[in-house]
Amino acid sequence: MDTEAILDLMKETAEAVINPRFRALEEGDISSKSSPGDLVTIADKEAEAHLTEALARIYPDALIVGEETVFSRPELRWRIPNADHAFVIDPIDGTRNFVRGRDEHGVMLAETRGGVTTRGWIWQPRTGRGYTVERGAGVLLNGSPLVAERPDRLPLGASSKDRLQGFTADGALSPVRRTNFSCAFDYPSILHGEFDFVFYTSMHPWDHLAGCLMVTEAGGVARTMDGLAYTVSSRSRGLMVANDTLTWITAQQRWPAEPRGSHQG
Repeated sequence: MDTEAILDLMKETAEAVINPRFRALEEGDISSKSSPGDLVTIADKEAEAHLTEALARIYPDALIVGEETVFSRPELRWRIPNADHAFVIDPIDGTRNFVRGRDEHGVMLAETRGGVTTRGWIWQPRTGRGYTVERGAGVLLNGSPLVAERPDRLPLGASSKDRLQGFTADGALSPVRRTNFSCAFDYPSILHGEFDFVFYTSMHPWDHLAGCLMVTEAGGVARTMDGLAYTVSSRSRGLMVANDTLTWITAQQRWPAEPRGSHQG
């Protein structure tokens, strides 16, 4: 199935089961997973089931792994690196934003072959922006080639961690701001030059595989804090994605260490 056709499948999924729930969730439609802030909604579950069924029908031999399924079957997460062919689904990235009625949520999908990310998709239902990427072929936005933007200023970063916001690396960076609390918007923000690097403690493949491929195809870098390229097998602590190598090095060299006892999330 070609890349644009799979994006159409994501659009159909959003239209069928995500958009009707937007700003219409009832109390029983929302629950917590491992922690009170880790939310899941009926729309997440229905969207994942919809995409899983469709992809399994088209690719019967592929491993299909969705974020919500991994919550109940965590061993699936570690089957992805060794799978000949796999799809990794984030049915609603930015679930907290979705619950709060914010537009910053999206559907994310990545394809891997032998543990290597080969294609990726981001669909933003409220903005109508669809990003697609194929390894070696660049990034498309709504079917047209996307050229990454590079603003003429000190590199501007983003983090969801309150203690890191305002960090300037002794003046070598602009003050770090808040992320969009959705990777489906953070990665496009790097492509569009809204900020130049972003730091994550969470390493989940459904959050990062598609976006990391987009950034690297656009000339950026996606590396764990020990300097290794991010892959589906990455287990290192901390991920930094930047629009170019110099920005990544500047931020990584001066980035505050995570407090002892902190955890990924």
